[in-house]
Amino acid sequence: MSELIDQSELQSRAARLVEAARKAGADACDAIAVTGVSLGVDVREGKVEETERAEGDDVTLRVFVGKRTAAVSANQLDDADGLAERAVAMAKVAPEDPFAGLADEALLVKKLPELELLDTKEMTAESLTDMALAVEEAGLAVDGVSKSGGAGASWRLAGIVLATSHGFQGSYLSSRYGTSMTAVAGEGTQMERDYDFDSRTYFEDLEDPSAIGRRAGERAVRRLNPQKLSTRTANVIYESRAARSILGHLTGAINGASIARKTSFLKDRMGEAIFSPGIQVVDDPFKRRGAATRPFDGEGTKADVLNMIEDGVLQHWFLDGASARELGLTPNGRAHRSGSGTTPGATNITLMPGEKSLEEMMAEAGNGLLVTDLIGHGVNGITGDYSRGAAGFWFENGKIVEPVSEITIAGNLNDMFKRLVPGSDLDNRYSSATPSVLIEGMALAGS
Repeated sequence: MSELIDQSELQSRAARLVEAARKAGADACDAIAVTGVSLGVDVREGKVEETERAEGDDVTLRVFVGKRTAAVSANQLDDADGLAERAVAMAKVAPEDPFAGLADEALLVKKLPELELLDTKEMTAESLTDMALAVEEAGLAVDGVSKSGGAGASWRLAGIVLATSHGFQGSYLSSRYGTSMTAVAGEGTQMERDYDFDSRTYFEDLEDPSAIGRRAGERAVRRLNPQKLSTRTANVIYESRAARSILGHLTGAINGASIARKTSFLKDRMGEAIFSPGIQVVDDPFKRRGAATRPFDGEGTKADVLNMIEDGVLQHWFLDGASARELGLTPNGRAHRSGSGTTPGATNITLMPGEKSLEEMMAEAGNGLLVTDLIGHGVNGITGDYSRGAAGFWFENGKIVEPVSEITIAGNLNDMFKRLVPGSDLDNRYSSATPSVLIEGMALAGS
């Protein structure tokens, strides 16, 4: 892959920017250089709709003058000195930020781990076209599917280098392959659609395109002729794909920046049981071939695997340097680069599975709603109030009775977390990994 991405050139760019910033008067600085190559093919009804290749470079220099900071970005590094001088001039007139600064030198990564982030298999437009057509053909072959909503295949290669004025320099390459399809079932006003997809770091791990297409078609067909529910209280099971959103609400609530701003409903709950006993949530930046795996964070800080929730008890916040300083804590390697600075966040976060299959949970719940699709973003991060549109299937005596739609699920995340029971069907492919989850006694608003 060296002919596509030259890491030595990226390292040289970052080093030149750091040197130029120090010469221009910065007390401290860091530079990140990013480059990437991507190729994607979209097809519909057996014909290629779009083939897109993109190549891009970006450098960002962040400088500190006392407690003042500024950042500048560029697509090309034609004039490192000029870029650095502009950044330092901007910093000198910026307001002071008492929490600004580089990571503590003692916390920097000293040796980069090997994490299997790069598959050297290069894709062509022809090979991606074949994959996209195969996934669509499999979806259209499902009885009841009336048309394709589109299918695609993609490949991406990215390179990242981070250099700091206190001696850190790290770099890595990563790859990503993906396929997807949206299938449409029914006709006219009775049409329903659903999708399936897969995305992996290594091509060999990617699911067979025909399996993805077939599932997309089957999911669309089973949604035909949905009914409406009357308003009621019911047990709700989120299938694994929908359950990832519940985990997302947790990661937002334990983000150090939200805690520092006091905009999280969990801001005073550190060390308390927010889930039932036995619940484990693990964040692992070193998961091999993981979607969010990385050898260092956005500040070059070392990290550990963290049990964010252990036996139901909240153990950690996600912290970058600024949020840690504001909270009087130590950064834990969860800095993500965001524009001119960093923000804290999760890496590969997993709600660990329970013992019961989806079918066993449905049987135990008896009657309830199996959620397969969520709509809208009705969650209040300050209060934890939850209200989401949903579609899925009503089940009775543990068996699916009919598809349902136009439902609103309401509750409060504090209560939902305490009642959450994970299933055994962990989907471990993505950066947010969950099994299906059961939450008893949710409020459903229907027709």
